[in-house]
Amino acid sequence: MRFKNPIPLAEIASLIDAELIGDPQAQVTGINEIHRVESGDLVFVDHPKYYDKCLRSAASYIIINAKVDVRKGKALLVVSDPFVAYQQIVSTYQPFDPISKPIADSAVVGPGTVLMSGVCVGPRAVIGKDCIIHPNVVIGAGAQVGDRVVIQAGTVIGSDAFYYNKRPHRPLPYTRMLSCGNVIIEDEVEIGANCTIDRGVTHETRIGAGTKLDNLVQVGHDTRIGKNCIIAAQVGIAGATVIEDGVTLWGQVGISKTLTIGAGAIVLAQSGVPSSLEGGKVYFGSPVEEASQKKRELVWIKRIPQIWQRLNGQSGS
Repeated sequence: MRFKNPIPLAEIASLIDAELIGDPQAQVTGINEIHRVESGDLVFVDHPKYYDKCLRSAASYIIINAKVDVRKGKALLVVSDPFVAYQQIVSTYQPFDPISKPIADSAVVGPGTVLMSGVCVGPRAVIGKDCIIHPNVVIGAGAQVGDRVVIQAGTVIGSDAFYYNKRPHRPLPYTRMLSCGNVIIEDEVEIGANCTIDRGVTHETRIGAGTKLDNLVQVGHDTRIGKNCIIAAQVGIAGATVIEDGVTLWGQVGISKTLTIGAGAIVLAQSGVPSSLEGGKVYFGSPVEEASQKKRELVWIKRIPQIWQRLNGQSGS
């Protein structure tokens, strides 16, 4: 999340009651997760396993629950509970903004765009020109939709991320991490009916120009889908995944989080993708393998009863 204006580090330290180690005059430009941080950003870390990764990241300021050595040019905000501090920062600088009317006053709708019955457009959302938005579509706060986009009935753009902090010692251990990112849909995208596209936790979920989604597709938070991809019905894509240009995902493909599918890859129906895939190849199975290899395996599997009978016959002779 980028702040509207840079915020003094000392102001944030006061807000979260942190001990500031570093320059109190420093200016903070945003808050992001570790995989999306840039210079000027805040990041939070609450487990020693990830201290070093955060300290070596591009983030300039680290909310942390221990005093550690810090590199030149960085600063620490030491608190007892960094997750609570993150929640407080987000709720202060991007407070909950409910959708109180079908088209928010701060929303922008381009010329030639058609909004059908029941469409809901949230605060600060922007829709480009010559789009067709079918009945009962929800376009959430801050979402950006390009030109000549088609969104079919019942789709939700910009729902909160499915992202929780777990604390096993509590009777209700899961606390939702507040989402302050958005969704960006580029030009000429078509999205089918009853799709759900979650906004980023702190950054963006993006769908590239010319990409087409069938009905009932789930796109997780912070996922980046490239240009001219084809995604068939009932595909599920977990968070922070990168799908490069020209990828085809056929029906009911399931994709795990934080992986990359290379440009031009084709994943055949009902496949499960647990790790990154090279581009330009055809894949099948769960877990996926190159389709030609998987098909050979299936041929041999079908021969197992015949081989078993032959071996038993030989042993009994």
